[in-house]
Amino acid sequence: MRFDLHAHHLPKLFTETIAGLPGGSPIAYPEWSFDTVEEHLRLWSLDGVCLSPSPPGAWLGEAAASQAFARELNEWLATAIRDDPARRAGLAALPMPDLEGSLEEARYALDELGLDGVMLLTNQGDVALTDPRFAELFDLLEERAAYVFVHPNSPLTPNLTSLPDWMVEYPTDTARALAGLLYDGTYERCPSIRFQFAHLGGTAPFIAQRIASLAEPNRDPAAAAAAPAGALSYLRRLYYDTGLSNNVPAIDCALAVGGEGRVVFGSDWPYCEAAAPGSDPTPALAALDGGTREAIDAGNAFQLIPRFASLTAGGSSRETPAS
Repeated sequence: MRFDLHAHHLPKLFTETIAGLPGGSPIAYPEWSFDTVEEHLRLWSLDGVCLSPSPPGAWLGEAAASQAFARELNEWLATAIRDDPARRAGLAALPMPDLEGSLEEARYALDELGLDGVMLLTNQGDVALTDPRFAELFDLLEERAAYVFVHPNSPLTPNLTSLPDWMVEYPTDTARALAGLLYDGTYERCPSIRFQFAHLGGTAPFIAQRIASLAEPNRDPAAAAAAPAGALSYLRRLYYDTGLSNNVPAIDCALAVGGEGRVVFGSDWPYCEAAAPGSDPTPALAALDGGTREAIDAGNAFQLIPRFASLTAGGSSRETPAS
């Protein structure tokens, strides 16, 4: 069994709206439809997929328009999931950085639409995810023990290279958000939120000891107070997906930080390279022992989307007819 917890939906209502923003879309959108979702499920030998918004998210530069856009996206996604609940899950878009609109939409998406969680970007609308204004949102998500997928966006700091943002800037901004939430006390205050960080947490697992060193009492007492259980213990509570990081050295690093139960499979579809028909879509992972790969491919996903476990208990959901 295999479940993809890092895959993006790109319906026309999203791509056409984003393309209409000043400056146009910052990324090239491939052709996308639920026919291509079916192909992804087949080529990657998937039993289910969790669809999330793509950067740059639902912020259109103004609160009311962004609230309406997020609502339309989330209602569309909820309908799409109901068409094939055995194989589709979905994460809500929020009109960040509009706090009131995001609180309202999170309640609606989780309580009324029944979406599986929310996606938050590392920054949106020139505001970092670690801004103190969002504490109220994390408190709401804590009340619901929500599944929260943190995905990078183009960083607030200038990219001084000619390299694309997704290559170096995205992993760096992910680590920045991960560490920032540690030291603003969010993980301590919100232990029930199930955080998943994209791309194996960016650079965070590689520099985990460096991140943790800030909490040494003689270095920064305030940081130590924000992480009273010990900095590394909070990193062990997070989930890390393999999107665009399906290689053993990177996964070994994440396993060393989070443990076998905290790494989940992700592809970053449709931005990943297509799998070859009939092949193992992630041959590099063949070097992992069977139990570890089984946990990454499927078992750990059930902690984030429990209904996948119940819906597939009677057999592989790959047998479910396409909608």
